[in-house]
Amino acid sequence: MAGIPICVQCGTTSNPCRCKVVGPTLGFLAFAVAAVVEWPVGAFVYLFKHRKGRRIMAHPATVVYPSVTNSIPV
Repeated sequence: MAGIPICVQCGTTSNPCRCKVVGPTLGFLAFAVAAVVEWPVGAFVYLFKHRKGRRIMAHPATVVYPSVTNSIPV
């Protein structure tokens, strides 16, 4: 049974409750969408330019997820 992924991040100082649910969950969904597009492109580019291909494949984890998660304090 598949459901909506819910991510919880506790111990954060960005809000009084010290837990975040919305930001990490939306961050994960944005990560998944970006990964579906960028990983095949990165794999193809990797065949010709290794460093550039690795950067493309790492983009969802290093840029997309943290950007979305940190922009929503709840």
